[in-house]
Amino acid sequence: MTRLFSSRRKALATCTKCSAVVLGTLIAVLFLSWPANAAGDGLYQMASGVEAFIGMVPAEITKGHAPTAPEGAMHGEVPTGGHQYHLIAAVFDAKTGARISDAAVTAQVSGLGLAGPEKVLDPMKIAGTVTYGAYFDLPGLDLYTIVLTIKRSVAALPIALTFTYDHRNQ
Repeated sequence: MTRLFSSRRKALATCTKCSAVVLGTLIAVLFLSWPANAAGDGLYQMASGVEAFIGMVPAEITKGHAPTAPEGAMHGEVPTGGHQYHLIAAVFDAKTGARISDAAVTAQVSGLGLAGPEKVLDPMKIAGTVTYGAYFDLPGLDLYTIVLTIKRSVAALPIALTFTYDHRNQ
């Protein structure tokens, strides 16, 4: 009986080690195959002392806010239609990491080879911090170019950051 338990323990220990190796290999493959954010790609960009992160969420997510809540009046009404998305941008001072809340921010969202609309991104105070946002129509499963233009009173020239947003897997 002792031998039976001993052999089961050895088998269990071997199986556990194999599982750990397989899990570790899967994690390594996942991170090595993750697309890198090269200049011009991804949801993060930095230039001229400003860094920005963007996100794109379906407009339906913002429909749940009550009209009397601060989020309810955001950018007017939530647009209708199946291809409406909310662009969100968080802008920071690259040296200090402080959030920039006094900028005028616009975004132009364009499909591959097309010139899309440019819109003012409204400042939104969420959880005590300021982000900027607006609704955009993304009608096709495409690669979109997003040009974020940031104008600050302390800077002589506006800063333009170009992002690539991959909307093909939505």
